[in-house]
Amino acid sequence: MASYGRGSFEGFDSYQGASGGRESGSDFGKLSQNISSNIQKITQNVAQIQRLVAQIGTPQDSEDVRQRVHQTTHYTNQLAKETNNYLKELAHLPMPHSPSEQRQWKMQKERFTDEFSNVLKTFQTAQRTAAEKERASVQRARAHSGINQSPFQDSYEQNDTMVAPGYSQTREVLQMEQDVDLDLLREREDAIKKLEKDITDVNTIFKDLGMLVHEQGEVLDSIEANIDNAQMSVQEGTTQLSKARDYQSKARRKKCCLLIIALVVLAVVAIIIAVSQKSRRKMCILLLILLVAVTIVALIIWGATR
Repeated sequence: MASYGRGSFEGFDSYQGASGGRESGSDFGKLSQNISSNIQKITQNVAQIQRLVAQIGTPQDSEDVRQRVHQTTHYTNQLAKETNNYLKELAHLPMPHSPSEQRQWKMQKERFTDEFSNVLKTFQTAQRTAAEKERASVQRARAHSGINQSPFQDSYEQNDTMVAPGYSQTREVLQMEQDVDLDLLREREDAIKKLEKDITDVNTIFKDLGMLVHEQGEVLDSIEANIDNAQMSVQEGTTQLSKARDYQSKARRKKCCLLIIALVVLAVVAIIIAVSQKSRRKMCILLLILLVAVTIVALIIWGATR
C-alpha cells in the first residue's frame, strides 16, 4: 500500500499548478474567483470523502479506499489552507471610496466567510469520522492478531524446543504473515496520525476565521459610519439649499412690498397734485401711470411667487 502523504497525489495535479501559478497581486476580482473556485472544490472533495469513509469497515473496504481517503483529505486540507490565505488577503485589501462599492465588498466577504465556514465544518466531521473508523479498525486488527499481548517472535522462541521438525516451515510462514500485518498496522497508525494533524490544521483555520469575522465586523462598522456620514452630508446640503431658497423668496417678497409701498406713495402724491391743480387731463395721466405701475407690480409679484 502506498503511504498517505508520500510523493505526489495522483489526480490532483491541477491543484499544484493552480497554486504555483497564482499571481501575487491582491486584486479583489481575482481573489474572489479563486476563493469561489476553492470552496467549490472543497465541497466536491468532502462529498467524495464521505462516500469513501462510509465504505470503511464494510465489505467494500480495501487499502485502495483508505488510501483515497487519506489523499483526498490531505489535498482538501491544503485547499482549505490556501483559501484561508486568500480570505486574509481579501480582508486586507484597501477599501474603495464609493459607499456602494464598500457595501458590495462587505457582502461578498461575508458570503465567502459563511460558505467557507460551513464547508469546513462538514469537512472536519468527515475527517473525524474517518479517524475514528481507522482507529477502531486498527484496534480490532491488533486484538485479532494478539500483537499487543504477546508478539509471535517471543512465543516462537519460547517454544522452539517443543515444536516438531515438521512444523518449522509453518512457523516461518506465520512469522512472515505477522510481520506483514505489523507493517500494515503501523502504516495505518501513521495515516491516522496524519489525519489527526489535518484535523488540528482545520481547527487553526477556524480560529483564523473567527479573527477574520471580528475584523470584518469592525470594518462593517466603519463602512456604515461612512455611509451614515455621507447621508448626513446629503441631508445637510439639502437643508441648506432649502434655506437658501427660502431666503431668496423672502428677499423677493420684501422688495415687492417696498416697491408697492413706493408706488402707493407716488399714487397718493399724484392724486394730491391732480386735485390741487383741478385738471382732468393731469388726473387721467396720473391714473394711467398708477394703472401701469400696479400692473408692473402685479407682474413682479407673480414672477416672484412662481
